Amino acid sequence: MQGTWRKAYPPKREISRLRICLLSYRSNPYCGGQGVYLKNLSRALGELGHSVEVISGPPDPGLDDGIPVRHLPCLDLYNPQDPFRIPTLKELSNPLNLFEWLSVSTMGFPEPFTFGIKAYNYLRTRRQQYDIVHDNQSLSYGIWAIQKFTPTIATIHHPITVDRDIAVRSAPTAWEKMKQWRWYSFLGMQKQVARAFSHIITVSQSARNDISRDFKIPPERFRIIPNGINTARFHPIPELKAERDRIIVTNSADMPLKGLAYLLRAVAEVSQVRNIQLVVVGVPKRNSHILKLIAELGIQNRIRFTGRIADQELTRHYARASVAVVPSVYEGFGLPAGEAMACGVPVISTTGGGLPEVVGDAGLLVPPADPAALAQRIKALLDNPAWAKALGMAGYKRVQRYFTWKQAAEKTAAAYREAIRGHRRL
Repeated sequence: MQGTWRKAYPPKREISRLRICLLSYRSNPYCGGQGVYLKNLSRALGELGHSVEVISGPPDPGLDDGIPVRHLPCLDLYNPQDPFRIPTLKELSNPLNLFEWLSVSTMGFPEPFTFGIKAYNYLRTRRQQYDIVHDNQSLSYGIWAIQKFTPTIATIHHPITVDRDIAVRSAPTAWEKMKQWRWYSFLGMQKQVARAFSHIITVSQSARNDISRDFKIPPERFRIIPNGINTARFHPIPELKAERDRIIVTNSADMPLKGLAYLLRAVAEVSQVRNIQLVVVGVPKRNSHILKLIAELGIQNRIRFTGRIADQELTRHYARASVAVVPSVYEGFGLPAGEAMACGVPVISTTGGGLPEVVGDAGLLVPPADPAALAQRIKALLDNPAWAKALGMAGYKRVQRYFTWKQAAEKTAAAYREAIRGHRRL
């Protein structure tokens, strides 16, 4: 019998201290799950002894000391201090900048695409500096090119197809629906690029199932790694007592996906029998449909918007709340639920997306987009303080047991090593 003999080489040594490059195209650490993820995961990986460097788009991600950040220059046309500014002719002489400006001017969202190209240009001459490149959901063609020369893994927090579909359904006119389709036009690129990854991290079984279905990716490519909760920031404050009939919601006011409109309708119902007060963390946009709904429901005196606040102040708001509500139509994970639970506040949440995996049996669950169910559960908890206290304690224990950033970082490092071994075999 004839055959070809191949020399057997010993396996390469497992790397104990990984050199990690984290990519994130827009990384606000104070709002939005992607910025929170980047800040906390980079710190936790560093605490495990790994070397972490971040390549970031705007704004500054506010990382812990000792984690270097490389800011890739961009037009930053979504800067709230100067939104949709007119670039200079010098800036527009760069073809990528010109593309970005024209795309934004025609109601598109080009940042994932342009960031990926810039990240590729930066990394192609530095391919030996990192053991792994980790993309935080930009899913750009540039990231696709990076993985050809460096082991690369991506996190997809949840399928943006859900955001698009809900936004389109909620748009009141055909023109508004068209604008939403245009805004989410980057999804075609993200689907194509995501299918090229051999290893993908996501944050819940629900997110995996939905991404697998919508992006047509085999389920076995995913590694489910739940987010952590920063328990150094979010924790009970025993000296602050919860105020009677005060509830809190931290979901963004103007995104239909976050379901605030359904909670407002529930508040209007509950206010007929209780002197309820709702604290909304954030501020609505001028002429927001949320402000119009509040006026229509006649509950202006029941609602307080905090504006943008720091985590420390948010924790104090949690401490003064009797109940926290997460009314989202869909969440890949549900950081607001976990943060409230870490503060010992009883949680009422919808079953949208991955929220039941976070809340478990340590909170109350209702169907999404159901104001009557929300109202019934809010009244039930406010009428039974002992039950509410028991749920708050159960939520606190659940976070401590299952949702720490140390656990998330350990599982993420294991996924990195799988991706590195797979890349070596190519």
